[in-house]
Amino acid sequence: MGIQTSINAATDFAAIKAKQNVAWGSGDYSKVGVTLQITGEELAETMDMMPGSKVLDVAAGNGNATLAFARRFCDVTSTDYVEALLDASSQRAKAEGLFVTYKVADAENLPFDDQSCDAVVSTFGVMFTPNQQQSAAELQRVVKSGGKIGLANWTPDSFIGLLFKTIGKHVPPPAGVSSPALWGSRDWIEEAFGSYSTIVSFRRKNFMFRYRSAEHFLEYFRTFYGPMQKAFDALDASGQEALQRDIMALIEKFDISGNDTLCISSEYAEIVMQRG
Repeated sequence: MGIQTSINAATDFAAIKAKQNVAWGSGDYSKVGVTLQITGEELAETMDMMPGSKVLDVAAGNGNATLAFARRFCDVTSTDYVEALLDASSQRAKAEGLFVTYKVADAENLPFDDQSCDAVVSTFGVMFTPNQQQSAAELQRVVKSGGKIGLANWTPDSFIGLLFKTIGKHVPPPAGVSSPALWGSRDWIEEAFGSYSTIVSFRRKNFMFRYRSAEHFLEYFRTFYGPMQKAFDALDASGQEALQRDIMALIEKFDISGNDTLCISSEYAEIVMQRG
């Protein structure tokens, strides 16, 4: 089956983004996001940008990639449409004495000039935009010819990719919105970016989720991960129990700890492209 990339012209992306903004602003994603720091560091190493390079982090969340590139003395501008997440990133940067420029921005309509940065990056961020084709076009628009685009995206069959599917069975996504995990598919990346950008590196890597127990993971995500919090809030008691059972079954399938703790290896795609 081919990958669906068509866009429903009737889809109200503005309304969807408004709801997403509320979801990501609820809970405290920074407590989840900070655990993924290693993925930002690895992307920065793979991209090998020179000190002084202008790097734009899109849908940056609480700043994993932002800080990784700033630690390598790049000139980083960090953007997200949830101001609270940028505030959390700013606190982290100040604690390390790092200089970063912060700006609230929509990944589908970036307030930057054409070809104005040496690299544009996003770790588990831009993949959640509802208008995927538009955000892909924006990433390519703002990076210079010969510049780099670096992404870290969950793959469709990873633990997180299947977690999206599990939640979607109980709380269907808005009509016209495709799975974020498409961004972890090489075929989709080539289709979305291939006209103007060339894949330099597409590596399947694994991030290890480590929690005290399966119950701890679920409680932590229900409390701090806004989209999951909102999914549970949208269901009645019986619906919440059903969703919890399905998530726990998925966890059991992926848990490799061999003890009472939780250790899950979730595949993601680390992607580097060069803009033509």
